[in-house]
Amino acid sequence: MAAAIGVRSDYTSADLRGFARRSGDADQVRRLLAVALILDGGSRSEAAKIAGVTLQIVRDWVLRFNDGGPDGLATRKAPGRASILNDEQRARLAEIVEAGPIPAAHGVVRWRLADLALWVWDEFELSVTRHTLGRELRAMGYRKLSARPRHRGQKRDDIVDFKKNFGARLAQIKRRLPRGTPIELWWQDEARIGQQTKLTRRWAKRGTRPSAPKDQRRSSAWLFGAICPAEGKAAGIVMPRCNSEAMSMHLEEIAFHVAPGAHAVLLLDQAGWHGSAELVVPPNITLMPLPPRCPELNPVENVWQFMRDNWLSNRIFKSYDDIVDHCCFAWNKLVDQPWRIMSIGMRQWAHGY
Repeated sequence: MAAAIGVRSDYTSADLRGFARRSGDADQVRRLLAVALILDGGSRSEAAKIAGVTLQIVRDWVLRFNDGGPDGLATRKAPGRASILNDEQRARLAEIVEAGPIPAAHGVVRWRLADLALWVWDEFELSVTRHTLGRELRAMGYRKLSARPRHRGQKRDDIVDFKKNFGARLAQIKRRLPRGTPIELWWQDEARIGQQTKLTRRWAKRGTRPSAPKDQRRSSAWLFGAICPAEGKAAGIVMPRCNSEAMSMHLEEIAFHVAPGAHAVLLLDQAGWHGSAELVVPPNITLMPLPPRCPELNPVENVWQFMRDNWLSNRIFKSYDDIVDHCCFAWNKLVDQPWRIMSIGMRQWAHGY
């Protein structure tokens, strides 16, 4: 019978029990306590019995401990199968995923796993299943994500230029204010909420087609909303139409929510009623127009998406008053969740100044 393998002595049993108390890995804790028992002079048979394993497994734990210390006893992730694609092939796959399909050449407007599997066969003569290809893409850092809308008339460099010059424009506004005036960054937008609501995704059995109520009437209201993500604040009103008068009333509501002594810089799109000569801008607000056709710069667009997906869709509005009531309920619910406003609205490029 072979002699028992010695246990490294630079750790004491007390050290290992300390590691066990701090570890969140239950299997590592079991291994640490078994080796600690051996360091206390206990037999390996006794350690195997307490741990509920065989002597061979205890021997393997000792070898792992001798080689890597307490970290060597951590649970290891199984390596799994070797990748069917090599590094060069994965790089080519990443290029084709980033570039997107050419409808005339590939016959689709977005990549599906089945399409990419066919491309891999055509390009490399490798047969891969959709499941395997999905695992490869996830390992490369890709996920199936919702695309952000981009206006068809958007100029290529408008967003980059606006972000680059934002700090200078903000500093210019600060210079016109009394020294030491706190600045609050607000974003503003409007959303039409009507009886023809959006249908959202919902959980259902595979192979079924879930249904949801859909109204064909056309009554609607306009929800004017503004958020200050850094403070978790919001200000909104519901109006029957969009015009300069309604916008002036919304600016009054925003001005009321600005902290005393502070000044609000309000970022908003270039809708006609936002720059009208009839617009009344309160003295504690400065308007900063966003570039034309760049809705992705405005986090209120994401607020609308969240509210529609969670509170304002898949329902029937009985009347205009019912629409107003639901808009008020949804907006007030958002106001009561300042962490939600911060999570949706914070933008590093704007709040880094």
